[in-house]
Amino acid sequence: MGGQPETKTGDNKDVDNVSTVSAGGDGGGVKMKKELALIDGVAIIVGVIIGSGIFVSPKGVLRYSGSVGQAIIVWIMSGILSMVGALCYAELGTMIPKSGGDYAYVLEAFGPLPAFLYLWVALFVLVPTGNAITAITFAQYILQPLWPTCAPPYEAVRLIAAFTVCLLTIINCYNVKWVTRVQDSFTATKIFALGIIVVAGFWYLFSGHTEHFQEPMAETNTNPGSIALAFYSGLFSYSGWNYLNYVTEELKDPYRNLPRAICISMPIVTITYVVTNIAYFVVLSREDLLASNAVAVTFGDKMLGGFSFVIPIFVACSTFGSLNGAIFASSRLFFVGARQGHLPRAIALIDVKRFTPVPSLVFMCLITLFLTVIEDVYVLINCVSFVEALFIMLSVAGLVYLRYTQPDLQRPIKVNLALPIAFFIICTLLVTCPFFENPTEVTIGLIFVLCGIPVYYLTIAWTNKPLWLRKAFNSFNDGCAKLFVCMPEDGHLE
Repeated sequence: MGGQPETKTGDNKDVDNVSTVSAGGDGGGVKMKKELALIDGVAIIVGVIIGSGIFVSPKGVLRYSGSVGQAIIVWIMSGILSMVGALCYAELGTMIPKSGGDYAYVLEAFGPLPAFLYLWVALFVLVPTGNAITAITFAQYILQPLWPTCAPPYEAVRLIAAFTVCLLTIINCYNVKWVTRVQDSFTATKIFALGIIVVAGFWYLFSGHTEHFQEPMAETNTNPGSIALAFYSGLFSYSGWNYLNYVTEELKDPYRNLPRAICISMPIVTITYVVTNIAYFVVLSREDLLASNAVAVTFGDKMLGGFSFVIPIFVACSTFGSLNGAIFASSRLFFVGARQGHLPRAIALIDVKRFTPVPSLVFMCLITLFLTVIEDVYVLINCVSFVEALFIMLSVAGLVYLRYTQPDLQRPIKVNLALPIAFFIICTLLVTCPFFENPTEVTIGLIFVLCGIPVYYLTIAWTNKPLWLRKAFNSFNDGCAKLFVCMPEDGHLE
């Protein structure tokens, strides 16, 4: 898996000549540029977080919470928990200023095996599943006006989702500036869309419609496992707060802009989510919300009359922008993992003209396309949330561990130790409680994590690999270099 390309690359002139290319014009080799300013960082965090979650997860949060009041509490607490986690990651990101996010932090704190296991589940579960859910949600909302009285056909939704994933992958392959322009534009669009929902909902509230809040805690579910699953759905909507840590090496002045972007973005998202859910609950009854597959569309049909068609369009724009940011940030995670030798070296190659990690983007696109065929979105959310909480818990444990093992590391941001400890305890509860409520999905996620252990020892830790296996790795890496006209970051093929 981590095999090195052979010295000779054949007669392909494009590949042979790329060693003279330099991103910076100084002959220093091909590398990705620092093109992300503070506003781009804020747009990435807000744009990735506010995507499909706010339009899918309200149903899941309410289903497991049982009552409107507890659902709102879960939304608030999920935002606070995400903010605490983001502050911890601000310390990690400025202490270990490398792209790759959790992978880089787990690698620094606990070594290669745990880091590889994170990369393993991120490559095959976390990232492509999140992207598939977002793409499917985009397709459902963009097609909803054509099937106003029923759900759009499964085949149509999946085809649109697959096309969207491919389109955004092409944009990410072509130009980083295009990516940031798309991200900035669609972030503004989604804030405007949620603003329409909030204004309409609060107008309805101030008109005297408070019937859905007469007994806000009625039917509250107090089962710890159900509460944990409600948090899973809520935290799924906040997922993405750590995505800027994936692209630290492309962020201008990361020591200042990383924590600033986090501190600006998280309050915006939390306030937006809470007031949007209040608007939903004001207009829609508990039964209406649980029966809806497109909460925002149901809301628009009731409140906007003839203008309700704008809601699916705005929601589609929101999920489109979220998917764009997720593809951009997560491709850097796999790029860094491959650069470290934990994935095929081909994934660490950079396009010699556009300085983008094309192979990483393409491989991620292929896995995402495979996962778009799954029908039950909530099964995916529960599996993904468990695995994500597990490794976020490990990353924060690494922060505490490094405080004691490497106290002299430069820490431009240093949070109070109580924050990572409290965050670790809560993540531990979120990891363990669902075992009692939903053991099948949690066990599947855990088994997949453990399956990475033999893969690690067979493909990475095994130093005396058979000649045929080394040749297979080298042929694959060389073939990708020629196919995509790419080369390693250090400026030459090894």
